[in-house]
Amino acid sequence: MCNVYSYMRISTSEERELQKFTRQESALQRYAKENGIEYLLEFREDKSGKNFTQRRQWQKLESIVQPGDMIVFKDICRFTREAEVGDMKYMELLNKGIELIFIDNQTVSTSYIKQLLNVAKAQNLVAGTSLESTVKLLLIVELDRAEQERKITVQRIKDGMEASSKRSGRAKGKHNISRNTLKKYIEMVKNGK
Repeated sequence: MCNVYSYMRISTSEERELQKFTRQESALQRYAKENGIEYLLEFREDKSGKNFTQRRQWQKLESIVQPGDMIVFKDICRFTREAEVGDMKYMELLNKGIELIFIDNQTVSTSYIKQLLNVAKAQNLVAGTSLESTVKLLLIVELDRAEQERKITVQRIKDGMEASSKRSGRAKGKHNISRNTLKKYIEMVKNGK
């Protein structure tokens, strides 16, 4: 019998004040109901997705998860936003027999990736190697997409703030909202919220 866990992550405590875990929690509950599963434990934390070592709840989850267990995420951004680190951790968990489900990114859920890798094994050397490379590229592209979207959004906000300040006649750097609130919104957008 496998255990099923859910994992939710937001990037900062400020983001938690603004958004909370509501969107992720709703998606995870809906998924559980539609698939007749019950989460043994739910893990949630407000930490950056840049690495796995600074995330205490992730460390706790990873220490108890066993082969055959399942971890459900709303999307791949909740797992990580770092393509290289994410790829290594993903493959490590896949090779341990841990099932990863990304509700909004089913093509990178481990069940789909395993199907593709099994097809690759059944092919001749050239076709199999090509398909294995395609699978790895699929995973890396999805992880990188999340990272790049965050960077683009942050740059757009900065550009918009600069353009807005110039047009309104306000001195550069002067805004109608407090610096603290502005930092919260920038951090929220940087982290894909």
